[in-house]
Amino acid sequence: MDTCCSDKPSLLLADDDITFCHVLERALLARGFAVEVAHDAASALRLIEDNVPEFAIIDLRLPDMSGLKLVRRLKSADENAKVVVLTGYGSIATAIESIKLGATHYLTKPVGADQIVSAFDNEEPDEDIEPASRPLSVDRLEWEYIQRVLSGHDGNISATARALNMHRRTLQRKLGKHPPRP
Repeated sequence: MDTCCSDKPSLLLADDDITFCHVLERALLARGFAVEVAHDAASALRLIEDNVPEFAIIDLRLPDMSGLKLVRRLKSADENAKVVVLTGYGSIATAIESIKLGATHYLTKPVGADQIVSAFDNEEPDEDIEPASRPLSVDRLEWEYIQRVLSGHDGNISATARALNMHRRTLQRKLGKHPPRP
């Protein structure tokens, strides 16, 4: 991300979905960002070493590393970098961990470029946000609990299965599904 010759703000887009990255990259370029794309954490780390971006969009599930670990590495390189974590598998546990690690915002897919750019500027908490009108479903509560335990075991499936007293394959099946509706 060589910004020496550009006055555009540098942005790292780390997501393994190639089509999504292509579409989002074009949208962000049109909004004035100098975009570098990485489809795995190793590539993203190399880009960060070359030049720490001012902004980053990081997918929670990268093929070679958790997006949360990438957030930590980026924030340790520059604590002022603004990071938006994206995921198709949103959970309360990963949202909390993302923010604790320094992410500016946490968004669930599908999401558009305008919403992401707006999230970079939205650092103040919204004290007027309304609580949900109904409690979470039992399936969603189970899924959230599994995510919290998984996060507590650094993503280790075997350790999580043991902690939940659940067969590893059963846990993998539950994790492979999309999150239940709230």
